[in-house]
Amino acid sequence: MNHRLQLPQPPRRIVSLVPSQTELLFHLGLGDRVVGVTKFCIHPQEQVKQKKKIGGTKNFHFEAIDQLEPDLIIGNKEENYQEGIKRLQEKYPVWMSDIYTLEDAFEMMAGIGQVTDTAAQATELVQQLRQQFASLMPAVPPVPTAYFIWRNPYMGIGNQNFIDHLLARCGFENVLGHLARYPEVTPAQLQEANPKLILLSSEPYPFKEKHIVEFKAICPDAHVMVVDGELFSWYGSRLLHSVPYLQGLIEEVSSS
Repeated sequence: MNHRLQLPQPPRRIVSLVPSQTELLFHLGLGDRVVGVTKFCIHPQEQVKQKKKIGGTKNFHFEAIDQLEPDLIIGNKEENYQEGIKRLQEKYPVWMSDIYTLEDAFEMMAGIGQVTDTAAQATELVQQLRQQFASLMPAVPPVPTAYFIWRNPYMGIGNQNFIDHLLARCGFENVLGHLARYPEVTPAQLQEANPKLILLSSEPYPFKEKHIVEFKAICPDAHVMVVDGELFSWYGSRLLHSVPYLQGLIEEVSSS
């Protein structure tokens, strides 16, 4: 993002504005240095309960952040809002990520490791994840798939985002991939796209089993499933749980 960050020493008071990167900080052994997190930072569950909440990912409580006197703030271009980030950058060192692919995620992990003096731990994590994802066996032939993140209106996964990248790695061919980012999708558009698989994410909208019937009514021939949204979209250390889950999902879809 063309920002240069210079720190005189490893940070001791870190505020994280991104749930998946908060979990990463704890994985790297930095839990005692994390002083503030968002209300959406829910992992690791017991540890984040003890941390000061500084608002949401798109509405920071600046006074709360000022009281914490951070010497590093960690954010993300997509998850956070430009106005808030710019305001923070006027007072604090702000390290930003911008993530579309697994490689981007690995670079983020290495970058955070470098800036927090935990490079060895970050390198070990990246190596472990590379090995896991190298073993992922995608569906063959690819399965035409639609992935939904919201209801009323229906919003799906288009192109140029991390979930689209993971769908491709699974052999789930994104039938909404010609649309930008996170498009609103009408029932008629979904019928025209004719997916064989419809995945309903558990977040940000909490899709449940009861919503399957809605999509079955639109696409009667599609296999409709509720999936763990964290394991498709959290690009930090939660990815350690993703490959076994995704492989099981691929096998279930392939056998149905």
